[in-house]
Amino acid sequence: MSQTVSYDRRTIMLHWLTGGIIVAMWGLAQIIDWFPNALRVYPRSTHIVLGLALIAVFVTRIVWRNTGGRRLPAADSGALHVVAKATHWGLYALIAVTLGLGLYFEAVRADNIFNLFRLPSISPGNKPLRDWLGDWHGTAANAILILAGLHAAAALFHHYYLKDGLLGRMLSSR
Repeated sequence: MSQTVSYDRRTIMLHWLTGGIIVAMWGLAQIIDWFPNALRVYPRSTHIVLGLALIAVFVTRIVWRNTGGRRLPAADSGALHVVAKATHWGLYALIAVTLGLGLYFEAVRADNIFNLFRLPSISPGNKPLRDWLGDWHGTAANAILILAGLHAAAALFHHYYLKDGLLGRMLSSR
């Protein structure tokens, strides 16, 4: 079956913006420690600001999905439909958990933002909590990348093997 209808422009933009911010944040998190201590404030601050932007995009995406976004028929049926739904809900859940852990991590960590101001700490000096939150935040972020990679692989499978036009639903608004 060929898909001839695409999602609306806002849905498409929010989808790709979500993915782009997540990839940028994850990549930045991987190299923060490469910076000398005196300069680490800048990539860390950028990661935090991108996290706040992702919260805004994610909330907007959820609201839009539930109020105004174009609804399309399921691309698959049976087991593939169940797997697709589970993947999407898993991505939403992991994004929400990772953002929540990131907020809590920052509330404990209390970073200096671009050397302009320092955020307050809800638990100053609590290194075990800070380390625990950092580990879980990183693990959840890695899980997002793995699940998003499977999501992308499935889209490519639809495009190149099934040739059903599924990928086109999220590439352009017709």
